[in-house]
Amino acid sequence: MDPLSDVLFLLKPHAYVSSGFDAGGDWAVQFGDQHKLIKCYAVVSGDCWLTVDGVADPVRLVAGDCFVLPTGRPFRLGSSIDGAAVGAGEIFPAARRGGVVTLNGGGGLFLVGSRFGVKGNRADMLLSMLPPIAHIHEQPEQAALRWSVEQMMKELREEQPGNALVAQHLAHMMLVQALRVHLDTGGGDRVGWFFSLADRQLGNALKAIHGEPAYQWSLQELGEIAGMSRSTFALRFKERVGEPPMQYVARWRMLLACDRLENSNDPVSTVAASLGYESESAFSTAFKRVMGCSPRQYGRFRKAEPEASSVAASSLSHERHPDSENGSHRVQHIIAVAAADGRRASDQRSAPASR
Repeated sequence: MDPLSDVLFLLKPHAYVSSGFDAGGDWAVQFGDQHKLIKCYAVVSGDCWLTVDGVADPVRLVAGDCFVLPTGRPFRLGSSIDGAAVGAGEIFPAARRGGVVTLNGGGGLFLVGSRFGVKGNRADMLLSMLPPIAHIHEQPEQAALRWSVEQMMKELREEQPGNALVAQHLAHMMLVQALRVHLDTGGGDRVGWFFSLADRQLGNALKAIHGEPAYQWSLQELGEIAGMSRSTFALRFKERVGEPPMQYVARWRMLLACDRLENSNDPVSTVAASLGYESESAFSTAFKRVMGCSPRQYGRFRKAEPEASSVAASSLSHERHPDSENGSHRVQHIIAVAAADGRRASDQRSAPASR
């Protein structure tokens, strides 16, 4: 698969919900931390302002526009940039399929949207590779994405046979469409992993890494694939992607390893061999350097009790910009929380019942 498909595959989008929002008058709604939710919207009529946490400039949205918020950051929608905002929890009911929420009688803005969650203890690390906002305001790209959003709403509202499978494919298609258009229509001076995919030279190197993650890549070989000297490639890769090339190779391998440890029963030795490591020891050393714990510790956390896993996994949603050091603290914290919760659950089971 290509690099973007790889990242989206590891995120494993799930739990798709579609709804509409009809607002009128002066209004503003504040949405908190989206806790591993990706949101995709199409503005059917009217207009509004969008501000996203950590993004300097607000975005003006008008009829026909589509936008995706891939990173789960808090955001605000309103008829103006300033003014008090009501919390989303005060007006939006518990998630339900196909419903329309009306604010102030409606009539000023109508948008439809879908939201879906992502899985895995590396979700925040993966989401941080995507842009905080993908705003699509050019034809004909609007039409394709808007059709997907509206079709998603129709499928989930009418609940026809097979609609769950259709909704799943539509959600994936919406996300890929929006990110692809955002990548193609932007300028060439943007930095970050996502925008590096549009750089022909760096994109070739990233495709090679993702195409053969187990290959023993060298800086010289990657530079040749990118059509640059070794030193020029290393400098440009770090400036545009945000980390040195070989560090990226190691981190991507460890993300793949985490997925295998979480979603298969493969022994550590098998995972190590599949990623090009000659020995389990060498793999374990590399894994601990990037993730902050050994593969076996990570695997034991995966097999922890559900209560411990849910508490530990929720702690990840507050890590917005992980690096190798933050990854170490995060995974160590996960293991500690899981162990403590497991002990508490065991103590509760063994304690005599009170009368």
